[in-house]
Amino acid sequence: MEHVNRLQDIHALGEDGIRELMAEMGQPAFRTKQLIEWVYEKNAQSFDEMTNLPKALRAQLAERFDFMAPTELLRQVSQDGSRKYLLQFADGVSVETVAMPQRNKLSVCVSTQAGCGMRCAFCATGLAGLTRSLTAQEIVSQVVHVARDFGERVTSVVFMGQGEPFANYDATIAALRMLNSEHGPNIGARHLTVSTCGIIPGIRAFSKLPEQFTLAISLHSAVQSTRNQLMPGVKKYTLLRLHEALQEYTEKTGRRPTYEYAMIEGINDTDPEMRALCDFCEGTLCHVNLIQLNDIPDSPFKPSPMKKLEELQRRLEQRGVETTIRNSRGNDIDAACGQLKQRITGFKSQK
Repeated sequence: MEHVNRLQDIHALGEDGIRELMAEMGQPAFRTKQLIEWVYEKNAQSFDEMTNLPKALRAQLAERFDFMAPTELLRQVSQDGSRKYLLQFADGVSVETVAMPQRNKLSVCVSTQAGCGMRCAFCATGLAGLTRSLTAQEIVSQVVHVARDFGERVTSVVFMGQGEPFANYDATIAALRMLNSEHGPNIGARHLTVSTCGIIPGIRAFSKLPEQFTLAISLHSAVQSTRNQLMPGVKKYTLLRLHEALQEYTEKTGRRPTYEYAMIEGINDTDPEMRALCDFCEGTLCHVNLIQLNDIPDSPFKPSPMKKLEELQRRLEQRGVETTIRNSRGNDIDAACGQLKQRITGFKSQK
């Protein structure tokens, strides 16, 4: 008979829930503070680690609660120091997470869904389809896993892994708030970035949040027919409506959205495509990240030559648009944008 874990995830209680639990157990206030620190600040993965709590209390907690930490199935280390993890949750579903260390900073790219239903033509995750959405705690647990693996604090998180965050809106926002909490990883709101394919209701709701979380848009073309071909999952959210929603976003928040533009040879790097992107961006508050498309095996799409990226950067800057050519991290281990698809073959653990 299959064993079913009947224990509750301790993280799911939240700080208020832990206070209520400890009061119910007759514990003094300082014990509550200690337990909150272990769970949300020190990223404990078992009650045994909580050495300043009495053994009897730890045993009582262990009878009712678990940490639901994902299991690391595999890990790869890139030449540039990035690490890609294949993490499995209790129900057997797995996702990929990427850690990107740089100087004294540690950035994590998290997945919000196992797979993705947006069907973007150039993305390995999208081609594999959607399995299920993740819970807020499953999203946060990816960050905790990286922090423990590196033995250091995570300084920024990008919601750019597998899945469309705004197709899992409530869990995404809950995860952002957990990561931003002073009793959690305590990552500044401006260092937490959500990337969407352009789901307009999500953008509108996001613009009303009190926190200053950052927004990125996977744009990839400012020509409607090209964008429909590349990103069929957002066909109903037209560029005209997207432009309007982003204008509302900047007016409401005063924050600058980032446009992600992966350049694909012969598709979105032609003169009309470049002109359309310049027109789309000119006179608006935005920043454009140009990315050389990352190779995916068996894909008909090829990366644009670097000179095309440089030309588009020059043209955008001439129109007053801030533009960066972004280096992809982890390309050699299929950890770069659009490459996450949980491929086991050739994915050797490097622990």
